Amino acid sequence: MYRCFVYVTFPNALIMKKILSLSLVLLGCGIGFASDFHVSPNGDDRNPGTLSKPLRTIEAARDAVRTELKNADGSQRQPVTVWLHAGTYPLARTFELTREDSGTAKARVTYVAYEQEEVRLSGGVTLPAQAFTPVNHKDALRRLPAESRAHVFQANLRAVGVTDFGQHRQFGHGLPVVTAPMELFWNAAALPLARYPNAGAIELGTIIDPGSMPRSGDYSNRGGRFRYTDARHERWVGVSDVWLQGYFNHGYADDKIRIASIDLALKEVTLATPHMYSLATGNNFNQYVALNLLEELDQPGEWYVDTESGLLFIWPPDDLAKARVTVSLLNQPLVALDDVSFCTLRGLIIEHGRGLGVSVEGGESNELTDCVVRNVGTVGVMLGQGARQTFPHITADGYEGVPSSREVGSFHSHIYLNTVWERNAGRNHVIAGCEIYNTGSGGIILGGGSKKTLTPGNNVVTDCRIHDFNRRNKMSASGVIVDGCGNRVVHNEIFNADLQGIYVRGNEHVFEFNHIHHVAQNSNDASAWYLGRDPSDRGNVVRWNFFHDVGRPDRKWTMGVYCDDATADVLVEGNVFYRAASFGSVYTNGGQDIVVRNNLFIEGYGPAYQLKSMWYDFALESIPYYFGEKGLYTRRLTRDVDIKQPPYSDRYPLLKNWLDLMPDGKTYYGMRPARNVFDRNVLVKYEETFRMVGKYAATEFGDNFITQKDPGFVDAAKLNFRLKDDSVVYQALPGFKRIPFEKIGPRPRAERD
Repeated sequence: MYRCFVYVTFPNALIMKKILSLSLVLLGCGIGFASDFHVSPNGDDRNPGTLSKPLRTIEAARDAVRTELKNADGSQRQPVTVWLHAGTYPLARTFELTREDSGTAKARVTYVAYEQEEVRLSGGVTLPAQAFTPVNHKDALRRLPAESRAHVFQANLRAVGVTDFGQHRQFGHGLPVVTAPMELFWNAAALPLARYPNAGAIELGTIIDPGSMPRSGDYSNRGGRFRYTDARHERWVGVSDVWLQGYFNHGYADDKIRIASIDLALKEVTLATPHMYSLATGNNFNQYVALNLLEELDQPGEWYVDTESGLLFIWPPDDLAKARVTVSLLNQPLVALDDVSFCTLRGLIIEHGRGLGVSVEGGESNELTDCVVRNVGTVGVMLGQGARQTFPHITADGYEGVPSSREVGSFHSHIYLNTVWERNAGRNHVIAGCEIYNTGSGGIILGGGSKKTLTPGNNVVTDCRIHDFNRRNKMSASGVIVDGCGNRVVHNEIFNADLQGIYVRGNEHVFEFNHIHHVAQNSNDASAWYLGRDPSDRGNVVRWNFFHDVGRPDRKWTMGVYCDDATADVLVEGNVFYRAASFGSVYTNGGQDIVVRNNLFIEGYGPAYQLKSMWYDFALESIPYYFGEKGLYTRRLTRDVDIKQPPYSDRYPLLKNWLDLMPDGKTYYGMRPARNVFDRNVLVKYEETFRMVGKYAATEFGDNFITQKDPGFVDAAKLNFRLKDDSVVYQALPGFKRIPFEKIGPRPRAERD
């Protein structure tokens, strides 16, 4: 429907008649005006969608837009705007936009919050305050801690129409990212499931039986057995559906595993299924917490649902009458953009899903702008397909999934084996000015472009705040995961994470002006930025970022920028590292063509720069696994891509000889670090500057400035590490280029438009 209101005073009837005639001619030629539709929770889908008579649902507005687009002359199509007024819009199913909902480059279709009002698209059900009563269920009173009984309330979920509670499932390193069971939210906060302990974790005790090890091909599915170290376990005897989540072997591999039984006489716990690497102890991170226990509901905010009775139990963190208490229901993405183009979602809050927040596949030039995506069970926003597991047991690196839409699933395992997988992520999409937080399994998965043909996707994440994205998965969930070719992650703030800030696969991505801090906080072998295990992943740029408070001093293996297992051709330039990691602010594990220049390194927990010649240090026995006829690198450099043929031979000539044998006939050219450069960097107050490990640990060190004094920062106490114009650095390193520190991080909207 075209709406144009024109008020004119005519001097005589003849002129008015001529203008009206001209207007009719213009309309007959298909010249229209921009269209507006209004939607309000108080509207009616039988209404025309005007400001005074709005529609009620976003789906009805979409259908009205479809009709409008079908009736419009394509060559004269005008922009369409759907104005969403304040309130909550329940989503019983995914709100989807498809090809028929597309705009054009000159006439976009936009769904936007009216006058910046608070608009929520919710996949949950809000529970009325009157649904809650003080706990009186006899079995619950018996199970609850005595000190909790006076504080806990119960609600009959079935009485308010909630019958699908979902189910707890195992997840963790090497396992599919699975849909969450029902979760509980208090206003904007995700409430914690009842657990023990409330803070900290339980030390993993003596291993009696490590269980089977799927990582080595043992799929007998035997759970491990260990001696518990905390007598609290004895409270849980006979309780069903109790889960342990923690680090049962390596510090980068979390897991959530159900308890099969507890033996009081032997003080042993037997797990229902194995951990990927089997059980092991000996590190300060080999710890776990116990989840889903009414017996441990003992502090404000904790909750538990009895799936048999349908009763929800909660210790309210505040006044129930003043809160918006919501349970998540929708298992599918809250919003899906499938092959739609030139569509914008702006200023919306998207929340309360058990799966993805927003799924985007195909299409071009869509924009998610100034939105909040929060309180979802898996990933906030995913561009491209995921993968579905078909393997019947717990998986391993050698497992291949099946590409699948609208879910993360076995994405990590599938792309590990199929590095050139083109996930139909579309092109020229933009995620800008959004806040993504309280997600279960990561912030954004950004695909796009072709690694096979080195065609850029030009998808962008910019000016976003991405944080607290490890509510469920701790390790296989990064702030931003990037794959494909030619995508950009710029001007973001990424923080509060157990593992990586940014995880990279693919070629020629650009990472600039990001503020990444307080990541890798509860892990080992983790970093702020990671790329590894594929020497053909080349041309990536890490420039003008601020990395600080990465890892913890008590975790010995954390990094700032982590170029793992033969990573090659990364430019690390103009960054600021402060308190960035214990194993190297920049660490490369056997890499080539890593150029580290013009960076500021300040007070790291470990060395500023470390290079390990891994093949000559600790990995000699792994050479057949990587370089053999069916080795990982052989497959990636000859099957996935062909480094001796275009486009790789043209774009990356230094890669052509990577698999060639050295004169000794036993080792390969790619095993030796080469052409790595560390030049024109400033190191401030480092106890250890460089660490070079293993034979052939080669780096060309240029002119660098090392000092134990403040070299002239504007205000180091307030983390303003911009160098003053008279800084000693400019005299000590005449070629040092000014770092635009003030431009790092998200920008105000006026500066990015």
